[in-house]
Amino acid sequence: MKPQRARLKFVTRFGYGEALPTDELQVGPVEVFGSNGAYASFSRANTGSPVIVVGRKGSYGKVNWSDRPVFASDTTFVVDKTTTSHSLRWVYWLLQSLRLDEGSEEAAVPGLNREDAYEREVALFPPRTQEAIAGFLDRETADIDALIAAKQQLLDLMAEKRRAIVAEAVMRGLDASAPLRPSGIDWLGDIPAHWEVERSRWLFTERDERSQTGEEEMLTVSHLTGVTPRSEKDVNMFEAESTTGYKLCFAGDLAINTLWAWMGAMGTARVDGIVSPAYNVYTPGARLLPDYVDALVRIPVFAQEVTRYSKGVWSSRLRLYPEGFFETWWPVPPLDEQQQIVEHISTETAKVDRLRTATENSIALLKERRAALIAAAVTGQLEIPEAA
Repeated sequence: MKPQRARLKFVTRFGYGEALPTDELQVGPVEVFGSNGAYASFSRANTGSPVIVVGRKGSYGKVNWSDRPVFASDTTFVVDKTTTSHSLRWVYWLLQSLRLDEGSEEAAVPGLNREDAYEREVALFPPRTQEAIAGFLDRETADIDALIAAKQQLLDLMAEKRRAIVAEAVMRGLDASAPLRPSGIDWLGDIPAHWEVERSRWLFTERDERSQTGEEEMLTVSHLTGVTPRSEKDVNMFEAESTTGYKLCFAGDLAINTLWAWMGAMGTARVDGIVSPAYNVYTPGARLLPDYVDALVRIPVFAQEVTRYSKGVWSSRLRLYPEGFFETWWPVPPLDEQQQIVEHISTETAKVDRLRTATENSIALLKERRAALIAAAVTGQLEIPEAA
């Protein structure tokens, strides 16, 4: 049957969610939904069931489903039996096909404009066909989602393997038969007997030179990518009116994001540049290779160690100042062994990264296939036997 055409406003309304009350006990059996789905619990619901929750602010346009009543926050729109007379499950798939997360007319805070969404034209089917489409997509997407979940689990395992490769190399070396000795440092444990252990105050000097022009390459320091040029970041980042007086950071220097060191936001610069004056910059001495330094500071256990020497009342506001950093202890292998370690890390992690890239590409293809399947089903381009 050829579907009719209708604007979305004749299919469903979008009800508004509510601000989560701060004067009520914010615990209970009811899930609280924001734009990205459930994130908390509350004592009461403000929707019917089942319910569709659509992101209005932040991750706008995201479409979430719950079989039970929820408390929809004020960053969301709500679709339930009170806002549509059509099959809710069909509406759920229909909304996903509209790609409501691909644009916004609200400039101040990115969001989904309800009136714009209402003007979107959709294919409208009889109730029996709606149910058939919903049942078909439930079955077919379940298989795709299972594949995506399995591949995502593989990505998680690869990330763990990558971390293990680096940690094992920088803390134990490459020779599994080498005799070990206690390092005397809790986070290090046993180390190769011929390695030294040294406090960082004897391995690094602080660099506090300032840019006179602010024209150097701006570098960012994050727990995900280490030290990278801002120009390589595909994100919107705060930019100061002037970077004159920012700290110089030369290739090979260790840069630490003082506020986020506890998360691992540190690494070795690959190019000359400048960093925020709130960061700290250290130059490794002759006993450490910059690439070995970068590998060591990027492992999670090192971030946990520097937390011990950070200052602050709240764990999320800890700051690692130079006096704290200089209290940390480091394993110091011979320089030729450090070189072998960084070459080993480069070779082995490259293998993992190639597999990760292939897996990410396959996930992207599966998501494209899923989106195309939904679009074809809700627009009548697929012949669904149950709908005949």
